[in-house]
Order: sequence, then structure tokens, then C-alpha cells
Amino acid sequence: MKSIKSLFSLALICIAFIPSASAQIRLPQIIGDNMILQQKANAKIWGWASPGEVIKIKCSWNNQIVTATASKDSSWTAYLKTPEGSYASQKISIASEKNKTDKINLRNILIGEVWFASGQSNMEMPLNGFTNCPVAGANQEIAFSGEYKNKIHFVTIPKTAARTPQKEVEGKWQDASPETSPWFSATGWFFATTLNKSLNVPIGIINCSWGGSKVEGWLNEETLKNYPDIDLSKVPNQKYNVHYLTPLVMYNGMAHPLIGYTIQGIIWYQGESNIGKSHTYADRLSTLIKLWRSEWKQGDLPFYYVEIAPFNYGGNNQGALLREAQYKVQNMVTNCGMISTNDLAEDYELNQIHPHNKKAVGERLAYMALHNTYNEKFVECRGPEYQSMSIDGDKAIIKFKYDDNGFNRSNEIKGFEIAGFDSIFHPANATVDATNKTVIVNSPEVQVPVAVRYAFKDFSIGNFANTRELPAVPFRTDNW
Repeated sequence: MKSIKSLFSLALICIAFIPSASAQIRLPQIIGDNMILQQKANAKIWGWASPGEVIKIKCSWNNQIVTATASKDSSWTAYLKTPEGSYASQKISIASEKNKTDKINLRNILIGEVWFASGQSNMEMPLNGFTNCPVAGANQEIAFSGEYKNKIHFVTIPKTAARTPQKEVEGKWQDASPETSPWFSATGWFFATTLNKSLNVPIGIINCSWGGSKVEGWLNEETLKNYPDIDLSKVPNQKYNVHYLTPLVMYNGMAHPLIGYTIQGIIWYQGESNIGKSHTYADRLSTLIKLWRSEWKQGDLPFYYVEIAPFNYGGNNQGALLREAQYKVQNMVTNCGMISTNDLAEDYELNQIHPHNKKAVGERLAYMALHNTYNEKFVECRGPEYQSMSIDGDKAIIKFKYDDNGFNRSNEIKGFEIAGFDSIFHPANATVDATNKTVIVNSPEVQVPVAVRYAFKDFSIGNFANTRELPAVPFRTDNW
């Protein structure tokens, strides 16, 4: 019996010295080959190893070694000081100090600008388009996308739902090519190509979007439990039962595992699924921005977002009301801005919620980033925005902001309406007073003007802009 016990003890000792699979260094997929790290930053990388394991990270751009120690929960974090962006391919080696064979080599790393793209289907929509739903100019963009090899890298996060916050999510960085670019976010692609041409550094886009998702899908449980219209008890535990309108699960399964990856800013295209909830949208999007900033711990990260497109949202101006709520957010949160898209739909797209012109959307987001984030002030980023109204007899005089050089046209302006005390709006004549840089609005049906609206409908294609062809933002002077 004693010999059996001795053999059993010896076996246990031998097992204790066999390295386990969990002891090896492991990285999330977001930290991998082809990734782009934010330039001139302390870029965060992280992973897992045995508790107490010392991890040594060596970067090819400075050959310095950074160390990190795995905590009790096996996680470790390190910050890499990055240089100015360039197209030089870099390497990172990550190794155990104790076990020299436990090593990971990351290749084709670029240093540049990294942006996080999120929202619903208009952000998700790839260059390839959806079924019976194309992206304008996609074939040419895909054919020429090899021009951006080692200039633009994308990672697309798959739709991943979770009831609780996750530590990992799939999604690998890919270089631009005709084989990969069809599946990149079209809005993100045009944003990236515009930035690359202007800044001449590599651009990395993390596309973390889910078609049909509400803003509530990207908020955490602590926030959502305070909303009386959200019942978290109905959120399923099985990811296979998750509907795209489900709150919480996109945050837990997709955004949470990526929070902390060092970025320059966030671009957002969402709102269509919150139609009918315009009274809560501005507050909840503002809350999302503040939440994500607090968790990223990078200060007031730039947050630029897209006005929802003209579409048949079902009447009662629900689309217009949601756009109005979107517009308010940029005045509620610092370092935040909205681009308008009311001029980018076609007449035949009345019932197409995915307008084909994603090029202008991506470019306008890039203009806002260039102007505000990169201090390229010669690039304008805002179209005319309503400032004030005065009445002169049977005419309403509208003054705008962001019209320094005037407007794109003096007449044949579509989309203006005017109403008197009866609150009935009539199509209006609108002409530009070039001297005073105002728009004169009137109608033979209204003798005493009380209120003016512009493109304040679910589907109203605007044609009024400033001289940089940035469209006027839809507005109403009334609150009826």
C-alpha cells in the first residue's frame, strides 16, 4: 500500500511540472498580424498567461522591451509607445521570461490612425452591398482597392450576442485587396481612403456594427436598468435566440471585448431602429458616448455620426423627429458632430433604407475628422445650420450658421415649407439674399408667417447647401 501511495505522489509531482495549455501566452484576435496601432500614443495590448508569469514585449520600431505580469485572473496588459505613423512594416514579439519557447511573433504591423466604426446596417453594409441593394461605384473601388495594400487595414467583428460582458470576440485584421475589400464596411472604407489620402499614414478601421440594432443594444446593463421601457429579464441567455432589436447584447458581445484598444476616435451610423423613440434618443446616444469614453479611458474621444437618410419611415414625420434628436446630441456632448445626408438619396430610394451613395457619407465623416481632430481647418465639415428667423410682412427671413461663403444656389430651392397661425404648412418659395446671406421664404397661401421648416419630412431630398456642397441640416422653427 505504501508503494502505491508513493507512486501516486510521484505521479502528482510529475503532473505538476507538465506545462498546461492555459499557461501559454494567449492574445485576443484584435491583437494580431496586420493590426494597426495608433501613432504617437501609448498603445494598449493585452492577453492572458499563467498568474505571475512575466511577459516581455519587444517592438521592432525601437527595439525596447516592455514587461507585463499576469495577474491572478491570468490577464496582463502592456502599453507600447508608438512613433509617428508610416508605411514601414513592423514586428512585435511577445514572450514568456521563464519559458523561452512560449513566444508569439506578430507581423506586418503598421503605425497610423485607428478608428472604431459602429452602428447598424448602414455602417455594416459592405462595399459588396446587400441583396438587391448596391453601393454606388463599388466595382471600381474593389478593383482598385489593391492601391491601398499596406495603407488601409480593416477588422470586421462578427455579430456576437452575449447576456454578460465578454472578454474576447472574433475578428482578425485584414489588408486591403480586391479579395478582402468587398466585405469591408462601405462607409468605413470611404472614410479610410479619404483620411489616408489627406494624412498619408496607414488607416485602421474596426467595424463593430449589427444591422437593425437599436442604440440600447450598445449600452451596458447598469445603464439600461434605469430605463423604464427596457425589460432586461427578456434578454435571452442563448445567443441563437437573440433578435437584432435586443438591448444590451451588442455591447456585451462585441463592444466590451474591444474597449481599450487604443483608437483615435469613433464614427457611428445608427438611428433607423429607434424611429418612434425620438423623445429618448438624444439622451441615450449622449449616454452611450459618455459611457464608451469613460470605459476607453482616452478622454473625450471624437465621436462623429451620420444623420439617418430620407426614407419612408411610416408617416407622421417620425424620421424627421429622429433626425432632430440626432442633431441635438452634438450640442449635448463635447467633441461630437453630425454630418447631414438629406441630399444623398434618390427619388427611387423612397423605400430603400440603405441609400447607395456611401462614398459621400464616408467622405463627410472624414471631413469632420480632418477639420476637428486633425486641425485641417481649410477642410469644411458642416453645412448650413438654422440660426434664427425674423418676419418681414408676408416673408420669413432665415439666417444660418456655417455659410461663410454663401450658398450653392440662389433659387429653385426645394424643401422649404411655411405656415401661419393655423399651423398648416404649405410648399414655399425660397430665394437667397446674397448680400445678407439669408433665405427669404414665402407662399401666397400664408399672409402672416409663423413657422418655417426645411426638409422636415421622412423623405425629403434636399438641394440646398453651402459652397463646399455640404447640405443644410433639416430643421423646424416651430414645436408643433
